[in-house]
Formats: sequence, C-alpha cells, structure tokens
Amino acid sequence: MDLEKSAREGSETRVDLRKRVPEPSAPPVREAAPEGWLAVAIRIPVRIVVLLLVVPVRMVWDALVVVGRFLNDVLFRPLGRALLWLGRAVFVWPFVGLWRYVVVPVAKALGWLGNVLLVVPLVWLYRYALTPVGHAIAWVATGVVRGVGAALGWVYSYLLTPVGRAVMWVLKGLGAVLAAVGAGVYAVVAWLARYLVVVPAVWLYTWVLAPVGRAIVWCGKGLVWLVSTIVTGIGTVLYWIARILLVLPALAVWRWVFAPVGRVLAVIGREIRDALGHAWRVAGYVSLAVGRFLATLFRWIFVEPVRWVYRSVLTPVGHVVRDVVLRPVAEAARSVGRATRQALASARESVRQARADFRRMLFGEPAQPQPVDLGEPSGREARTLGRSTTALTKD
Repeated sequence: MDLEKSAREGSETRVDLRKRVPEPSAPPVREAAPEGWLAVAIRIPVRIVVLLLVVPVRMVWDALVVVGRFLNDVLFRPLGRALLWLGRAVFVWPFVGLWRYVVVPVAKALGWLGNVLLVVPLVWLYRYALTPVGHAIAWVATGVVRGVGAALGWVYSYLLTPVGRAVMWVLKGLGAVLAAVGAGVYAVVAWLARYLVVVPAVWLYTWVLAPVGRAIVWCGKGLVWLVSTIVTGIGTVLYWIARILLVLPALAVWRWVFAPVGRVLAVIGREIRDALGHAWRVAGYVSLAVGRFLATLFRWIFVEPVRWVYRSVLTPVGHVVRDVVLRPVAEAARSVGRATRQALASARESVRQARADFRRMLFGEPAQPQPVDLGEPSGREARTLGRSTTALTKD
C-alpha cells in the first residue's frame, strides 16, 4: 500500500511539473510602462510639423529621381552611345586602320629591307671577312705570346733562377749565423740567470729566510709582550737583508750583466739592420737591372720591329696606294662628275629648246615688244645749258 501510494504521488508530481513548465515558443509578455500626458501632448504636434516639412522634400527627391531616370533612358544613354561611337570613329578606328594597313606593312617592309640591306651583308662580312681576319690576328697573337713565353722562360731559367739560388744561399748562411749567435746568447743568459739569480735565491731561502721565518714564528708565539720591539727589529733586519741580498745584487746584475748583454744585442741588431739595408739596396740594383733588361728586350722584340714595319713597309705602301690608286680614282671620279654635270646641263638645255620649239609651233612666234618714244635722247650726248633731256622742257 505504501509503495502504491508513493508511486501515485510521484506520477502526480511529474504531471504537475510537466504542466508548470512554460512552452519555449511563447515569449514572455512585457507590459508597457505607463506614459505621461506631456509626452502624448508633444508627440502629435511634432509629428505633424515633421510631416509637413519632409513631404515636400521627399516629393522633390522622387521627382528628381524620375526626371533623372527619364533623362538617362531618353537622353544620356543614347547620347553616351553616340559619343562613344563617334569617339571610336574619330580616334580609335583611324589609328587602328593606320596601324593595320600602314604601320604594320611599312614596318614589315622596313624589316625586310633592314634584313636584306644590313643583316645579310653584316653576316656575310662577319663570316667571310672578320672571322678570317680574327683567326689570323689570333694566330699572330698566339705566336707572339709563345715567343714572349719562351723569352720569359729563358730569363727565368738562366737569370732569375741563379739569382734566386744565390739569394737563398746568402739568406741561409745569414740564418745559420743568426741561429748560432742566438743559441750562444741564450746559453750565456741562462747560465747567468742560474748562477746569479736562482742559486742566490735558493741559498737565501734555505739559509736565511727559512730560519728567520721560523725564528719569527717562534718569537711571536713565545714572546707576546715583546711584539712591537721584535717587529721593529725584524723589519729593520728584513730591510737591510732585502737591500743587501736583493737590491744590490739586482743593481749588480743590471750593471754587469744586462747592460753588457743589451749592448751586445744592440750591436747585433744594428748589424742585422745594416745587413738588411745593404741587401735591400743590392736587390734594388738587381731589380733595376732586370727591369732595364726586360724593357730593352721588349723594345727590341716588339717596338723596333713594329717601328721598322711602319717606316719601311706600311708608309711606302701607303704612299704607293695613295699615288697609284687613290689619286687616279679621285681624279676619275671628278672627271665623271664633271662629265655628268655637263651632260645633264646639255640635256636640260635640249629639253628647254624642244619645249620652246613646240610652244612656237603651237602658238606661233610671241609678239615682240615695240619701243616707246619717251622723249629721251637715244645716245649718250653731252648736256648743255641750252638743252634739256626731259619731255616737258624739251624744245
């Protein structure tokens, strides 16, 4: 009974919940807020005034739109098409026809003429004239380069190589001498440093500094109340020990070791510098001699033959060509020009005479002008006071 009652109550609760849930399609109803009387009283006059002002404007706008559409359909579009056609007819089609029927054929003709008059002769000239000449020049240049290479090889083999070997032998000897001197200097400096610095320092540390240090430590531990006196005494002792055992040996080493060694090294460096300067000057003379030799060789191999060919071959050949060929050709051309001008002048005179004869045959002889007596004296008579040469005062 209890289970049935609880089941019945659960089903009724589900039914009640299903009934209480609102449907999603039904929007919530919002109640309008109450308006005051002032809003209602202003709304109607404002709407009336705005209506009275906007209606004419809208009407004018609509009228302008209609007029614009009408003008566009009736006037502007046909006028635009006509202007477009006129522009094509005036500007586009003439240029198209000019391009298609004048420029393109003329360009093709010019291209053909250029090909026939320029490209083909240039190709022929390059193929049958410039190419053989270039091959000949290349052959001559190859021969010249080979000759120069052989000459330079001889100079290298029989001049520069012995000079280089001699210079290398001198440099090797100089290097051996410098190495021997450096080894001796190093051995001397090492021996001096060992017996003048290392051995005294070891003896000082073993027989002086170590006992003194131990004595100082022992005295510091055992005699605390004498610290100041012991420290003063130890400072004085260390000062004199350092002065005697460090400063004076250092001065002695500087005065009797490093200064002589420095002088020796200075002398060696000065000698090395002088040797380098002398070698540099000798190398300059050798280089100058080699340069002059090469310049003389170049002059006798290239300059003099070219000068001889120009003076002995090209200049006489040019004079012969000028006297035998060019001057007769120029004289013949001038004679042909004179003959041509005379022939053209005679032809023009013949044509002029034939035209005059033909005109005389058709129209007869032209009327000769009759002289008019103007009362002027016919001859050159002398003037006198009783005579006049004018028609008004003539007797």
